[in-house]
Amino acid sequence: MSRPKNQNYKGHGLQKGKEREQRASIRFKTTLMNTLMDVLRHRPGWVEVKDEGEWDFYWCDVSWLRENFDHTYMGEHVRISHFRNHYELTRKNYMVKNLKRFRKQLEREAGKLEAAKCDFFPKTFEMPCEYHLFVEEFRKNPGITWIMKPVARSQGKGIFLFRRLKDIMDWKKGTAGKKLTSLEAQPARNTVNPSGSHYIPLRAWLYRDGFARFSNTRFTLNSIDDQYVHLTNVAVQKTSPDYHPKKGCKWMLQRFRQYLASKHGPEAVETLFSDMDNIFIRSLQSVQKVIISDKHCFELYGYDILIDQDLKPWLLEVNASPSLTASSQEDYELKTCLLEDTLHIVDMEARLTGREKRVGGFDLMWNDGPVSREEGGPDLSGMGNFVTNTHLGCVNDRKEQLRQLFRSLQGQKKTPN
Repeated sequence: MSRPKNQNYKGHGLQKGKEREQRASIRFKTTLMNTLMDVLRHRPGWVEVKDEGEWDFYWCDVSWLRENFDHTYMGEHVRISHFRNHYELTRKNYMVKNLKRFRKQLEREAGKLEAAKCDFFPKTFEMPCEYHLFVEEFRKNPGITWIMKPVARSQGKGIFLFRRLKDIMDWKKGTAGKKLTSLEAQPARNTVNPSGSHYIPLRAWLYRDGFARFSNTRFTLNSIDDQYVHLTNVAVQKTSPDYHPKKGCKWMLQRFRQYLASKHGPEAVETLFSDMDNIFIRSLQSVQKVIISDKHCFELYGYDILIDQDLKPWLLEVNASPSLTASSQEDYELKTCLLEDTLHIVDMEARLTGREKRVGGFDLMWNDGPVSREEGGPDLSGMGNFVTNTHLGCVNDRKEQLRQLFRSLQGQKKTPN
């Protein structure tokens, strides 16, 4: 990135003669005091920078990005943890706007059948600008339960359910969407972590692990005011009178997948997880042309997906700052491994060749086109035997894979050309 020299700009990673692969250490900075800090401090060769010191890697919060990105020099090797207009996907109202536009585009260019692959988000309206459209839809389906969500809040704050128009008369800014009324016993809400390293061309990795969140109270629509029934956020559930901190309200995704297979059969579960793969890719494609692609940026997304009783996945939201604070030892281990492998993908140490299809718990699912699971297979869909390179909820033998990967890379460096 080239910007004119100006006293208002702050430069980072600009010492001459120090190329990325020649650096003795990686200077990192973050303001997030959670699992992330533990991972960064324990990474070999990485050194923490305090206050205004120069950095090579910054895991920033989105407020810093908004205020400082345009006034910051970045050397060739510098990396930062968000795209500058990440909100096109991670704010609920923008996400829906972009998905609706993308669905219309697909219908024009490829037909209704292709556009139907984007039918994974509930009918949604932004308030107050789409209030009249919402009222029209509301009156078509009397008795339907709707959910109101603020566009830019988290941890279940400001969310409520309603069935009467008078309940939202004072609402200022939010999105209203239909409440899915038929669920798997209790709401099963999956959080998974795709990582986008490029938008042009689109390059996306999918992590094998994740977790399913449940409510502590059995699901029912008889009481729409009980947040412990309808919100699976840990921040909400842990305040429940009968919440058990050791048991929690989470399952590892591998356990959840096994449970669903035992109840519905492996074929139905394969279809479900394939449908979730479709959500990841279509949602990223919906913002590919509007996200400001920058080689210094990467993003770790947290996808919230709700599964109904027919095993249909529904995209609720995408988080630019998924929670990295652990609520249990199992949660800590998952997030530690996730973050370690994210740093392997970002590759500040310049160890990867760029041809890898798996790095630790991450599988490359899209590389300017779908990636085949088969080694050496063509990255083209439409073939009868094509299987996408994803393993969500499957065994994650990341330690052994990383051992083999870095041993192989080390051997390639020692082999003379």
